[in-house]
Amino acid sequence: MPFDMIPSVTIPSASASAPPPGALSIQDLQKLGLEANGLVHAARSQVNMAEAGIIGAAAYPNPEVIVTGGPQHARVPQANPATNHRAVTLLQHIENPFLRSARIGAAEAGVEVSAASFQQVQADLAAQLRVRAYELVLRQEIARMEGSIFELMEEVRRRIKVGVGVGETARFELIRADAEVLNAASRKEAAELNALRARVALMQFTAGALKPDFIINASLFDPVILPPLEELRQEVPTVNPEVVRLEAEQNRARLRIDQERASVFPSVQILLSNFQEAQYTSNTAGFHVTVPLFYRRRGEIDTAVADSARVRQTLEYRRYEIGQLLEGAWQALQIARRRVEMFEGGIIKEAENALRVAQAAYRFGERGLIEVLDTQRVLRGILAESLQARFDLQAAAAEIDRLRAHYPREQAAE
Repeated sequence: MPFDMIPSVTIPSASASAPPPGALSIQDLQKLGLEANGLVHAARSQVNMAEAGIIGAAAYPNPEVIVTGGPQHARVPQANPATNHRAVTLLQHIENPFLRSARIGAAEAGVEVSAASFQQVQADLAAQLRVRAYELVLRQEIARMEGSIFELMEEVRRRIKVGVGVGETARFELIRADAEVLNAASRKEAAELNALRARVALMQFTAGALKPDFIINASLFDPVILPPLEELRQEVPTVNPEVVRLEAEQNRARLRIDQERASVFPSVQILLSNFQEAQYTSNTAGFHVTVPLFYRRRGEIDTAVADSARVRQTLEYRRYEIGQLLEGAWQALQIARRRVEMFEGGIIKEAENALRVAQAAYRFGERGLIEVLDTQRVLRGILAESLQARFDLQAAAAEIDRLRAHYPREQAAE
């Protein structure tokens, strides 16, 4: 009979064999991607730029030296002979201490903003690498399952062809088997192409650092370990990189207001001058004061106040939105976990039992090939949905880890 001694499609088990040498774990993949991706290096350069900005903000103004000289001719040459004269003037700007303090503080807050943006880029990339890795595992498992179905259908077709040759099976079943073989071949090819596409996408995120024949040491059955929801609700708003960045931006905007207000105070320059000619030498000292009488930087102050309000409102909204994203990711995690439990709790076993019953009925002539193939398609769909549910579970866990900025941090200390 066609279905004698033919293995059925099965879902991969949680007990995996030892990984081959050189296989990359999820953490190894994340570290490799975080070290190779150009966007991470660009964000790190932004931090270096902001740190250099502190040096410029803390620098004292340079003194200015003015040197003038030239010949001097008397209007009455008999009274005073011609001679030369020169003048040297030194100007030193005396900075307002309040303005200086606010400027340095704003530069330091800029470093915090850039560092938080750097962490956000790393957290986003680490989560994408993790999701893409499990997507590759999913596509590989589906390709393996479709390959098993294709081999099964080829064996069924071969045995039906033998039965048709000896007159035990109707030719219609052979035509039906040929169509099913072509359909299985098409699904197998599509699944293999999807697996290849997922592999290429993962190589793209690692900027080509992965070898074309890399192997991922991961499984859709990997355990998902997360803190309780209440703990996450308290942790995420304090460690989320975007919230940290907006808090630093709010502090920088407040210091900019102080900086603009301090700019209203009069600025002072000290002048020291030395004048020499043939008969006289003159040393003078004085002050150069800029008095903000007509314009008191009202436009700049109002702009800084409006920018501070914008950042504050954005921070409040993002805190709420990130909290909702956490709730949504947690609900997606629970839904995926429940689906996995339902599939493994009986749905897969019932579908496998239904296929065995249909195969037995076909052997005894009580059912036709169409019923067997329909039952097999139901099992294949259930197995694919089970794999998708496990992938959704891993993707939801990756999203939660992204919100809480949980990723390998070794490369962040470079």
